[in-house]
Amino acid sequence: MLKPPPEKVSTVIGKDTTFKGTIRAKGPIRIDGKVEGEIHTQGDVIIGESGWGVLDLKARNVSVAGRFEGTLEAEGKLDIRSSGAVLGNIKANGLVVDDGAVFSGSIVMRGKEQPGKGSDGAVPAASRGKTAP
Repeated sequence: MLKPPPEKVSTVIGKDTTFKGTIRAKGPIRIDGKVEGEIHTQGDVIIGESGWGVLDLKARNVSVAGRFEGTLEAEGKLDIRSSGAVLGNIKANGLVVDDGAVFSGSIVMRGKEQPGKGSDGAVPAASRGKTAP
């Protein structure tokens, strides 16, 4: 059975391009230049090896092979490639970090709820410090 072709990238910030501002999109975005500001998309975001984002970023899935600084919220997963660096506060449902990649900051994993924990992953105050009978 053939797999459907991946979504075509609808927005590209080229290698020699610098952009400051806000991007709101529905489709995938690829960054090979420098972007500062805010990106909100229903699609995926790819930061290529030459890409650099200083962003408030919300997307479906994010792949970083370049550099990212800021806040990142992925409905799906964050993939930090071996050449990538991510510095900031992350919320994601999945995380893949290749050998050699750099991550510095905090991450909140919003995957499946675990027994005894709320949807935010925190242990309820009433349960702290209690031992099993």
